[in-house]
Amino acid sequence: MPLTKLILTENIPGLGAEADVVKVRRGYARNYLLPHGKAHEVTPGALRQIDALKQKRAEREAREQNEAEELGRRIGKARFVFTLETGETGKAFGSVTAQDIMNRIKNELGAEIDRHKIVLERPIKDTGEHEVTIKLHHDVTAQLVFQVKSAEEPRDRGAETESAATGEAEKRKKPGFFRRKKEEKKETE
Repeated sequence: MPLTKLILTENIPGLGAEADVVKVRRGYARNYLLPHGKAHEVTPGALRQIDALKQKRAEREAREQNEAEELGRRIGKARFVFTLETGETGKAFGSVTAQDIMNRIKNELGAEIDRHKIVLERPIKDTGEHEVTIKLHHDVTAQLVFQVKSAEEPRDRGAETESAATGEAEKRKKPGFFRRKKEEKKETE
């Protein structure tokens, strides 16, 4: 399929940034990029505008870099404490996930971070001090140190399962809907 040359007017992930001359398929250009104002066709006049777009891009990247560095400093100073319920043996019921960390940063620091930028191999299920890397910008990363503590009173899972088992047994003793209908039918006859 033929490709069309375009000049991007804004950053498009996976394609390029402002002032980049890119080749894309005609349908993508005609149906998405051009109607939404995300790109212009390559013309002699548009090529002259590339310098202005490059200036705009440099300003945006510098601003994003500064914001990421400032947020990185704030995250580095922050100390969060997460509480997990644990059993008598100390095993945690639940975990601290990237979503939990993202929500805590949003609530405590007022910063919006995509949860995919939090580098967490697997959810944290053990108590103690943990360190996580957060990719804020392509050049800026922050280290978040937080504590995971056990809840004050450990849950007794055995008592819960016993009460659940007795509850299930009680339910089985009660006649079901169809059984009740049959019994009601017999009584009326």
